[in-house]
Amino acid sequence: QVQLVESGGGLVQTGGSLRLSCVASGRTLSSNYMGWFRQAPGKEREFVASISEAGGITYYADSVRGRFTISRDNVKNTVYLQMNSLKPEDTAVYVCAVKRTYGSTLNSMNYDYWGQGTQVTVSS
Repeated sequence: QVQLVESGGGLVQTGGSLRLSCVASGRTLSSNYMGWFRQAPGKEREFVASISEAGGITYYADSVRGRFTISRDNVKNTVYLQMNSLKPEDTAVYVCAVKRTYGSTLNSMNYDYWGQGTQVTVSS
């Protein structure tokens, strides 16, 4: 059983930065794409970013491209999300997930394991 624990969320002003971490336990995840999703109150969960097994391929939602950077450390079994130039519309619970070996990386239906999430709040 895989467990994912996110951390690093908090309250930040517009234009600020946060770095989220997602630590996995239960098995090594170096053979899986990993993704970050977010869900704001009253909205559906949306894709934020994903990263390939070795970290050489990344995908980003248009809304965060150029501001967020996803990375991973397979030795530490950890995935990161560096968030810069934060905006109030980035306010959400951010959740990391482990992708199955098939299916689009953008679709949450193709992810098997999910963390509990960490709250990010950006004040205007």
